Amino acid sequence: MRGTELPLNQTQKVRLQRALDKLESLSSKSNSNASVTVADSIPVNYEDGVLKGHGTSELNGEVVATVCGIVERVNKLVYVRALRSRYKPEVGDIIVGRVVEVAPKRWRIEINFSQDAVLMLSSMNLPDGIQRRRTALDELNMRSIFEENDVICAEVRGFQHDGLHLQARSQKYGKLKRGQLLTVPPYLVKRRKQHFHNLVDYGIDLILGCNGFIWVGEHVVPADDMVEDQTEQQTLKSDVTLTSLEEQEQVSTPLEIRQYICRTANAIRVLSTLGFIVTVEVIMEIVDLSCSMNVDIHQMLGSEFCVLVAEKEVERRTLTKKKR
Repeated sequence: MRGTELPLNQTQKVRLQRALDKLESLSSKSNSNASVTVADSIPVNYEDGVLKGHGTSELNGEVVATVCGIVERVNKLVYVRALRSRYKPEVGDIIVGRVVEVAPKRWRIEINFSQDAVLMLSSMNLPDGIQRRRTALDELNMRSIFEENDVICAEVRGFQHDGLHLQARSQKYGKLKRGQLLTVPPYLVKRRKQHFHNLVDYGIDLILGCNGFIWVGEHVVPADDMVEDQTEQQTLKSDVTLTSLEEQEQVSTPLEIRQYICRTANAIRVLSTLGFIVTVEVIMEIVDLSCSMNVDIHQMLGSEFCVLVAEKEVERRTLTKKKR
């Protein structure tokens, strides 16, 4: 658990420490064989051959851990996955980033990595939805797609000679509007099959970026960009599309949805403060808890509510363990 820096009174300190101790005991029982600290010995079978990976070293004929974390084994490879580490991109990661530069035929994106990522003009769908070669006119109109400080969602394509490349060839990727961008430590967001969540009860979208950037915003229905080949219909639809986009910009987000966006954002901030793994299930539980207790949005960041969340997390993990 991370060291919390909350202004706690004596009673709250005791309650929070008790909750953290229970959570530590629950996690230690489930990971007692896998978790290691620095200089701990890692049992291996030398007869089958051993490949020492990241976080391991050999000392006095034994394989020992050089970082705190979880022991992972892949065939003969033994390595330690650090509990706290910087974001390391992998192919297929869903990330949220911010445009920092519009360069020739590419955008440079800040993704909470040691270097900025690159999104090529050829690696994303054009606004008209037609699959065609990118022309000089498309390059001139790049700022009409993304410009500096825009928040976008994309997918990691891989490493190339000029850095980390992204791709956005899907309707679920693109510019993000009407919401909040949050930053949490990347190790609190685990890689899962689903990182896009539509919270229907709240009318908001939640994107858990693997890089520690999380987006909470108003729900947006993906538009269908399939365009027919007839040029006459394209010219007729162009004016309608422009007017519809202008109308969408003028329509403001309803107050109730804005409140849910703020509640969800504060729930994520509470999880980050306590050092808990950020999942959509836990976020919804915290939002429902704040609504059921009539806690104001700004009070969700207070010490008392953080202690309540820690105690509720103990109850949730205890019930989960009993079901197993």
